[in-house]
Amino acid sequence: MNAPTSLPVSMPIPGHIDPVPVPRPVTPREDGRTDLIGLPRPQIATLFQDAGLDAKAAKLRAKQVFHWLYHRGVTEFEAMTDIAKTMRPWLAERFVIGRPDVVEAQVSTDGTRKWLLRTADGHDFEMVFIPDADRGTLCVSSQVGCTLNCRFCHTGTMKLVRNLTPGEIVGQVMLARDALGEWPKGSMASAADDLDLDEDEGSYTADGRLLTNIVMMGMGEPLYNFDNVRDALKLVMDGDGLALSKRRITLSTAGVVPMMARAGEEIGVNLAVSLHAVTKDVRDEIVPINRKFGLEELLQACADYPGASNARRITFEYVMLKDRNDSDDDARELVRLIKQYKLPAKVNLIPFNPWPGAPYECSTPERVKRFAEIVFEAGISAPVRTPRGRDIDAACGQLKTAAERRSRAEMDRLAAEKQAALG
Repeated sequence: MNAPTSLPVSMPIPGHIDPVPVPRPVTPREDGRTDLIGLPRPQIATLFQDAGLDAKAAKLRAKQVFHWLYHRGVTEFEAMTDIAKTMRPWLAERFVIGRPDVVEAQVSTDGTRKWLLRTADGHDFEMVFIPDADRGTLCVSSQVGCTLNCRFCHTGTMKLVRNLTPGEIVGQVMLARDALGEWPKGSMASAADDLDLDEDEGSYTADGRLLTNIVMMGMGEPLYNFDNVRDALKLVMDGDGLALSKRRITLSTAGVVPMMARAGEEIGVNLAVSLHAVTKDVRDEIVPINRKFGLEELLQACADYPGASNARRITFEYVMLKDRNDSDDDARELVRLIKQYKLPAKVNLIPFNPWPGAPYECSTPERVKRFAEIVFEAGISAPVRTPRGRDIDAACGQLKTAAERRSRAEMDRLAAEKQAALG
């Protein structure tokens, strides 16, 4: 018996004026098999039991398979060497280990990587990997397109197609580990009922890895896809799964106030807020969701965010737009608001990344520097983010799938050429 082929309708999503309910369909596979990526162990066990295993065997097999999926990163059941040879074809007939399809992969001159990915039902989205000297950050998408219409953001000019499923979200992390070669190696000699593999404990951490951090800052608003984002991140944080600490994961929201407390309680990762303005009029223009959830409401939700402290500060993202939000007065008002709400905060100042038709220009380097100085002198960290991946449109606010810039026929031709080269 397969898993349900559709998920419940999401919470209403506000547009400029009226809420728009957005369904989250999951297209069933043509071959009738069920993709296991994105499913928690109890659900995998239930599927195995529904397919004919007794409860004890289903639980054991689910534990084994879960380990192989998320600790070893295998994509074929045949590679699961501690599962009986006769059992592997049984699994392969009924289940599949999915990854998003890679349509195109680009590498920037600064080492930033961007992947154009395609879902099983033919929708395109992007993810970005940003390597630094002391960390490697994967920027993960939560939706195909976006509904927020933030005016500085290229992604915001796309229509929202649908939410990504837990499997499509965690699949981005899996795919990045595939590309970076970061799955543990070694034998699988343990007994079937003992999956505590001491031999690999040392490599089962972020130490020495290229991919050390995840930010939910790709395409879409994560809190408008709350359940799927939560379920995906639980797999990422699971000690028997991808085992990435919640302290290494940051969720960014434009200010979906009603979901922020739940995010802190049910996910518990670091919070980033796309602030970008300190007055109602300017934020209404730049970040239209401000018309629904205003600045005061947003900042109070930040003050109430579970787990926020000086050790786990809230990050305010602030894109620097020439003559719109970059004055000395803006900087002083930002400081005043942070202190008024007693927020443990740091401010990421982001030079605006241009895109064709954008209605804004980037603040001058001198203006950005002065803004940062005012905030810093008030005792608040205010680093200026170095633009990364601009040459491949991978920088903050630039993500908009290449499929919208090229014809589908051209994208299919490129994909076919790539497949032919690999074959």
